[in-house]
Amino acid sequence: MSTDPRTSPPAAPASRALTLLLAALLAWCLAAPAAVAAPAESPGERIAKALRESPVYVDPAYESVVRPAEQRELAQRIERTKMPIKVILVPLATGDEWGGKSDQLAEAVRDRLGGKAGSGEEAAFVTMSDTSADALSGHDWPFDRFHALDAVAAVDHQPDMRGKRLAARVERAVDNIASGDGDAIYDKATAHLEDGTGRDDGPDAGSGWALPLALGAALVAVLGTAGFLLVRRRRSAAAAPFAAPRAVLAAAREADEASVRRRAQEEVVAFGEELSTAETGDGGDPEALRRALDAYTAAGSVLDRADGIPDLAGVLALVAEGRDALARAPRASRKRRPLPLCFFHPLHGRAQRRIRWRPLGRRDALHVAVCAECRTAVAERRAPAVLTAQHEGRDVPYFEVPAEHSLWAATGYGSLGDEPLADRVARGDFTRG
Repeated sequence: MSTDPRTSPPAAPASRALTLLLAALLAWCLAAPAAVAAPAESPGERIAKALRESPVYVDPAYESVVRPAEQRELAQRIERTKMPIKVILVPLATGDEWGGKSDQLAEAVRDRLGGKAGSGEEAAFVTMSDTSADALSGHDWPFDRFHALDAVAAVDHQPDMRGKRLAARVERAVDNIASGDGDAIYDKATAHLEDGTGRDDGPDAGSGWALPLALGAALVAVLGTAGFLLVRRRRSAAAAPFAAPRAVLAAAREADEASVRRRAQEEVVAFGEELSTAETGDGGDPEALRRALDAYTAAGSVLDRADGIPDLAGVLALVAEGRDALARAPRASRKRRPLPLCFFHPLHGRAQRRIRWRPLGRRDALHVAVCAECRTAVAERRAPAVLTAQHEGRDVPYFEVPAEHSLWAATGYGSLGDEPLADRVARGDFTRG
């Protein structure tokens, strides 16, 4: 009897294929959530993971200037020092994982190394600098334990390092840290900048940049006027796309402020997390922890009322003050009190040294804390970059605002006076200003 193909059951091979397909689909559905749930490895975690294997991490962007063989030699050099030195060569740019800041990169990597075997409590990092594309920066914990700031900053001032490749300069940075005399090495390397032109302990150190600053401001004004007249002349021939230069400048200022505000918010949140896990221990210092909490409260208060970049820089200064107090909480005393943020431009980050500086038009000098970049500018009689603030309708250096109107002018973000910024905020100095 013939069979109607339209009513015949499906062939066995087709049935098996369908079953296998359904089984594979089910297996994929079960496995997919686990794959999706697995968090992506952050750049900081990736660097920390590599540093557990070798004390040297070189981003692919630098592999052509610090070759694999040089990396191995550098790692062996570090291991011979028997010191917790690590090298992190990563390009820094605004908007990256670390906001383009070398200290944030160092902190992030150190946090991810914390508690791991071999990392210990002490550490010294060599990173790329965020102030110059080819310069290096040093970081250490506890602050100044290995004089890493000076040891690394000295490299670019040492005569025999001029024109050397990055690999050679990193090796010198490691040697300088390992020597334990980074501050003395820096003083020797920069002596030619200080003799008679801006010596840190001289009576007129820093006053030499007043004339260049005035001339520079005049030149900028002349060029700005010339540029404005040129644009105005061109408008008569054709419609210019930038019809409101003041609006453009205002938009740029707002964008910068938004970026700094985000950074300040992130720093306050991160510091709050650090405080939530802080413990003083048996030999701790409860007073130091209290000061850290006061600084956190003050930073949040200023952030809520911040009106412009100078106030947001104050938030960062308060967070730095709080972190310094928190670092002292586990131990009653430390070798040296950490310096505040840079007096001239707090957004440059932590100051490296104190210098004697005389403001224009004043006979008395001030001792202010400055970063390496600003210190070199003053020593070379160049005008350092200065944070400006609005006063009476114009931009002026923030420290030229009358002290009664600005907490930051009165304190230099921690450079002037011994009273903690947090205490002054709690007293109402910020809101009164």
